[in-house]
Amino acid sequence: MASIFQRVGAVASFDTKKFHLSSRRSLSERKASFLVVRSDAAKMNIGFNRIGGRADQLVTNAVATKPDAPAASTASKPGHELLLFEALREGLEEEMERDPHVCIMGEDVGHYGGSYKVSKGLAPKYGDLRVLDTPIAENAFTGMGIGAAMTGLRPVIEGMNMGFLLLAFNQISNNCGMLHYTSGGQFKIPVVIRGPGGVGRQLGAEHSQRLESYFQSIPGIQMVACSTPYNAKGLMKAAIRSDNPVILFEHVLLYNLKETIPDEEYVLNLEEAEMVRPGEHVTILTYSRMRYHVMQAAKTLVNKGYDPEVIDIRSLKPFDLHTIGNSIKKTHRVIIVEECMRTGGIGASLTAAINENFQDYLDAPIVCLSSQDVPTPYAGTLEEWTVVQPPQIVAAVEQLCR
Repeated sequence: MASIFQRVGAVASFDTKKFHLSSRRSLSERKASFLVVRSDAAKMNIGFNRIGGRADQLVTNAVATKPDAPAASTASKPGHELLLFEALREGLEEEMERDPHVCIMGEDVGHYGGSYKVSKGLAPKYGDLRVLDTPIAENAFTGMGIGAAMTGLRPVIEGMNMGFLLLAFNQISNNCGMLHYTSGGQFKIPVVIRGPGGVGRQLGAEHSQRLESYFQSIPGIQMVACSTPYNAKGLMKAAIRSDNPVILFEHVLLYNLKETIPDEEYVLNLEEAEMVRPGEHVTILTYSRMRYHVMQAAKTLVNKGYDPEVIDIRSLKPFDLHTIGNSIKKTHRVIIVEECMRTGGIGASLTAAINENFQDYLDAPIVCLSSQDVPTPYAGTLEEWTVVQPPQIVAAVEQLCR
């Protein structure tokens, strides 16, 4: 809790109907086979690698490792185009059809379809008990969801806005993260907590929260952040199947991103980072919306003669230090770009993990570009000033690679 109060009090820094248990009609004929897909598939030329096992065993430290066996690639498959929120819905719907224990609860998730339409059309199909509209009481329905998970259900709890989940911090921390341990392993908590967050466009301070930094210190919880329709669906399905509590962070400005995703079913590993762009000169670690700021900066950097390697870390807890470490051993320079606050953010934890594990491979200090430690202003121009912009990333790379 001290870390939370440290962030809150930080001095402003300008450093830049029934339970339907019967089996249901197949969503489509696409479900002929099942793949677990590695996250290093190219975005526009989607190929798949089979990996063994499921990512449902919680890693107890900050390091996630990969299996030693090499993955075998398969041919790319035909796909269909979806927006990110539609990809999340498709993942939800597939899992609700596959497993009658999966249910959704939250404010307006039922017949309204959710504030960002992620659950649109699911209430008429699955009924009001599997798609449950709740009162405006985050602590109550989050606690109810955790209790439902203890009885064997697999609830997906939606926070209409991630900032509202601060009202359920006790349930998430003392119940969700710890009950498996405090019960001596008698209970599993297979719950997914998800919703929109991040800095939008003039949503004001209370609706621009980045809570990943708040939740990262809670033992027993995994955290992932989606950034594309492809990984949004894959991470959603993986989180629902996991026996661990998972918080899935979605960015409010990414819901309308469009991408072609495979027709064939796939599930991603909850503990893998994604190699977005291979490079030689500097490793840029990022996630969520900042992935696109980094890729915008990368175009400029390439024109200037730099070759940045871009990694979307995706797994915020635990970190995929296998992928990150291999990149650092190649480039010997690291820049972390995040929308989280500078004090006590994901970048601070990632910096510590890199220094502990790969310090001997670094030729320069780690650079961390984060949001300013100030409440997000309503004014659009000021809002931009508090968040890392592509020119800042370009300047940081140029300075680091001199």
